[in-house]
Amino acid sequence: MKIYNSIIFLAAAAFCYFLSVLSTGCAQIGMPTGGPRDSTPPVLLDATPPNNTIHFKGKNIVLTFDEYVHLQDLQKNLLVAPEPKIIPNITSKLKTISIKIRDTLQPNTTYSFQFGNSIQDINENNPYHDFTYVLSTGSYIDSLTLNGNVIIAQTGKPDSTLIAMLYNNLGDSAVYKEKPRYVARLDSSGNFHFKNLASGTYHLFALKDESGQKMYNNPSQLFAFADSAIHIPEDKAPEKLYAYAEEISQKPVKSTPAPSKKGQEKVLKYTISAAGGTQDLLSPLTITFPVPLKTFDSTKIRLTDTLFHPVAATIFIDTNLSKVFVATNWQEDTQYDLIIEKDFATDTLGDALSKADTLRFKTKRSNEYGSIKLNFKNLDKFIHPVLQVVKDAKVVDSFKLTAPTFSKKLFEPGEYDLRILNDTNDNGTWDPGNYQLRKQPEIVTPIPKKLNIRADWDNEMDLIL
Repeated sequence: MKIYNSIIFLAAAAFCYFLSVLSTGCAQIGMPTGGPRDSTPPVLLDATPPNNTIHFKGKNIVLTFDEYVHLQDLQKNLLVAPEPKIIPNITSKLKTISIKIRDTLQPNTTYSFQFGNSIQDINENNPYHDFTYVLSTGSYIDSLTLNGNVIIAQTGKPDSTLIAMLYNNLGDSAVYKEKPRYVARLDSSGNFHFKNLASGTYHLFALKDESGQKMYNNPSQLFAFADSAIHIPEDKAPEKLYAYAEEISQKPVKSTPAPSKKGQEKVLKYTISAAGGTQDLLSPLTITFPVPLKTFDSTKIRLTDTLFHPVAATIFIDTNLSKVFVATNWQEDTQYDLIIEKDFATDTLGDALSKADTLRFKTKRSNEYGSIKLNFKNLDKFIHPVLQVVKDAKVVDSFKLTAPTFSKKLFEPGEYDLRILNDTNDNGTWDPGNYQLRKQPEIVTPIPKKLNIRADWDNEMDLIL
């Protein structure tokens, strides 16, 4: 019996050992998990014909890489300069990119195919940054360059979505009617770098080309131009181009009355800026209408104290007929009543108030604000400088600077960006350029330091311009 039990025990132990070996072996056969992510971009192994080929007469180009590749957002990334009338057909298959020329190329011309970040590996989409293939139909490769920088004039910041363009057609209307001879992208700092240029005289532009047409066909496009023609290789590009979008006057949108349900009363709708019944000391009270007004009578709005004594106020409407402002010298921590008569306004749908309305609100206390004192070094008063205070990319306040020191007793707490506007025409606001008049936009320069305002605090800062 003891012998029998020993045999059973040994058999069970052997079976368990067999299972453990089997499971270990299976684990070793499986694919490894984890490990570092592949971040290596594709590597070009071969180009047929080779990059920088001269006397090109063919129709097909094949690029071979060290791994499987695909084309991502090719239409958005690809720049061909000069651009043929018929864009080449570019496809990917396994480890190759094929370029099929579908147009007759110009003689004695250097062509560049700028792929941007469109060539990526299959597994991790690692891009081959700014790959460029160059060929020439002549006996040499053009090798001249031109560098420069583009800044958005209204903000003083770069925008890498713009492109720089060179035209060898020096006619004033060329930028409206035809595509450029050469195109270059902007990097994150707004810099452009033209390569493989032929010598000659060019006009230089920059454009936000959302349509892909590479022409200035809409005044709402961001656009920049150099003041004079550039002779390559003798000249350098201007230090900066300043891009702008022309202001377009917007007419009030006509509203079509919506059919009302039977028995439903049509009532004029609006909201006021005194959120939670609290009014800012620094701003007018704003009444906003979702539908523009058709009629408005400011005499039928009255501002009073709680005893219904009149308070002097200026009441006016904006140009879009959708906001009414009530401006006065607000007293801190004070209650006011705004009395609105029934027939003070109707909107374009014909809606009016069903009865008079009284709005009661209270102003903030002065200790809810901070004071500021800014000391400017190297302030140039001859450029008519205007201090712009910016929050969430929007100018919330602006002040003409007439002295090196600027102070304000009450300022809304928060963090702000500061900019200096070169107000050339001294009208207090930024003005765009106009290419037809050869008028450059006014320039805005950001100040690196942020302005942090603490409530009930004297905030002082030194700024070097």
